[in-house]
Amino acid sequence: MVATGLETRSKASYRWELRDVVLIAVLGVVFGFVYWALVQAMHGLGILLGPFGDLSQHVLQGGWLLVAPVSIAIIRRPGAGVAAEILAAIIEFAFLGNPAGPMLILAAAIQGAGSELAFAVTRYRRFTWGVFALSGLIGALGIFFYSAFRSGWFGQDIFYLRLIVQLISGLLLGGLLGKVIVDNLKRTGVVDNYAIGEDSQ
Repeated sequence: MVATGLETRSKASYRWELRDVVLIAVLGVVFGFVYWALVQAMHGLGILLGPFGDLSQHVLQGGWLLVAPVSIAIIRRPGAGVAAEILAAIIEFAFLGNPAGPMLILAAAIQGAGSELAFAVTRYRRFTWGVFALSGLIGALGIFFYSAFRSGWFGQDIFYLRLIVQLISGLLLGGLLGKVIVDNLKRTGVVDNYAIGEDSQ
């Protein structure tokens, strides 16, 4: 069967190039520092919230999802979100001393996979506000149940409050904020050499 132009472009779009790997590395390092800063912010917010301090992790959780949709929207390769999240986690614990240690890698993989799922179902072709929002929600939901299992949240009186706060955070910080960042990067022209640049061609 002779491949159509669309099929050819589709296959080519899934082929990783060296520049994609380099960008994933750069984003992973940058967001590793961002995620470390979020840990510090979480501790400060926890103090401010007083008896509700434990909810601070849910308020900011969406921030830890951010590198996945940004990477996917720019590179548009399967696995970009997972790879960027894992690298950011490695930077966060290995070089910046997050006390969670290597367990962050598993959490990052869950976050990345959840965030990436929304884009995967569109075959990495749709990057609308709705897809970004869904990405944040799925990513937040996946890591919530992983954390709930590890931390014993099931059966707590505030279980559903935890869930609602985390979903809102995922929607806003892990989804819609990602769209804002990507759109602004695109306007500067600094990502025109990546797959995202084909939108304007």
